Amino acid sequence: MADLIERFMEVEAPARIARGRMSRRTADEYGRQSKAYLLPALGKRRVSDVKRGDVEHMVARLPGPSRNRILALTSRLFTLAERWEWRPQNDNPARGIERAREEPRDRVLAPSELAALAEALDGLEAESPAAVAAIRVATITGLRIGEVLGMRWEHVDFETGRLALPETKAGRRVHHLPTAALEILAALPRINDACFTTGRASITYKTARDVFGSACERGGLADVRLHDLRHTVMTNAAAEGVGTHVLRDLLGHKTTAMADRYIRAVGNPVRDAREQVGAAMAAMMAGKGGEVVPMERRGG
Repeated sequence: MADLIERFMEVEAPARIARGRMSRRTADEYGRQSKAYLLPALGKRRVSDVKRGDVEHMVARLPGPSRNRILALTSRLFTLAERWEWRPQNDNPARGIERAREEPRDRVLAPSELAALAEALDGLEAESPAAVAAIRVATITGLRIGEVLGMRWEHVDFETGRLALPETKAGRRVHHLPTAALEILAALPRINDACFTTGRASITYKTARDVFGSACERGGLADVRLHDLRHTVMTNAAAEGVGTHVLRDLLGHKTTAMADRYIRAVGNPVRDAREQVGAAMAAMMAGKGGEVVPMERRGG
């Protein structure tokens, strides 16, 4: 298994990155997961000897999201093992193991919380200027924090406001930056190719997460993660009436499924229908008639 993981990390992953089928960040995450879970549990086992029970034992105590991600990586590795003829065909021991149920996270920051976050970031700017700037750009644009941290000066056209991201979860993507984000970028020193850097190296996700955590603590914000900034931007966009297809492009997704979810969350047609029907029934019970006013139609 150790050999299988090594070949995946040194041959398969770089080839997929070169073809635009995997991001470097994803490959790095696979490497971390392999070291933390797969190698300790299965590293010394022969690929052909690993059974379903071995995989189930490895993930038995993992929390839901971690369980699902480790199972997905394990399944991918054994699929490759079959392709490379290291294991019999159609004999993937990770296939069919029950995944944990994951509830979608819908934490959205209220206006007062955004104001508290901004004030806390102001207090941290002197000691962590690049990380604070990255968090501010993520808050304004709704870009994934990984996309923000990966920005290079060559990607930004200040004249047109265009940001050309060569690597995202959906492939190459062009994003139009709002003026507020461009102003933050324009104020940054150009130390090297990276927009957000300490001078020695680009700001890492861990650094941004730690600074964000400190800001949340200072601002009294509970149960907030960096990705919730993206939820907040998109929820507010949906509330402003941004249609499904435009919201899909803002998200940088290939389908409208997630955009539909944001629009449903703010529109909540079931709640609206219950309110209107209830009002009509109450009016009839009061002898005032029962005209039902059509619900507002949202653009899609």
